[in-house]
Amino acid sequence: MGIEFCNPGCTVIGSPTKVVDLGETHVPKDVFMDYLFELSSEYLPEKYDLLEHNCNNFTNDVSQFLTGKPIPSYITGLPKEILDTPFGAQMRPLLDVMSGPNGGTPLTQQSADKPTKMP
Repeated sequence: MGIEFCNPGCTVIGSPTKVVDLGETHVPKDVFMDYLFELSSEYLPEKYDLLEHNCNNFTNDVSQFLTGKPIPSYITGLPKEILDTPFGAQMRPLLDVMSGPNGGTPLTQQSADKPTKMP
């Protein structure tokens, strides 16, 4: 499935507990959609890794494209922080098998043309 989308503020696992303002963008929607379709080959289900290649990595790439700024390091650094603990090291084998699509709507040209609804 690759890149999926949902309405802002809503995901299949619930609403975000915190929203971080990363700034504004002046990137036109058509340029952004072209970027997403190019990026989609990098974010395929078979390339997903819960700890090293996940939605936070995707969000970081998109944030840098749109604003020139990364997402906060406390988000991107969380997997390493967990794995650096004795418990995290023990959990690594289990976490390695936890991967796959998360139930959003696949990104297609048709879905890209639909307006998004704000919650």
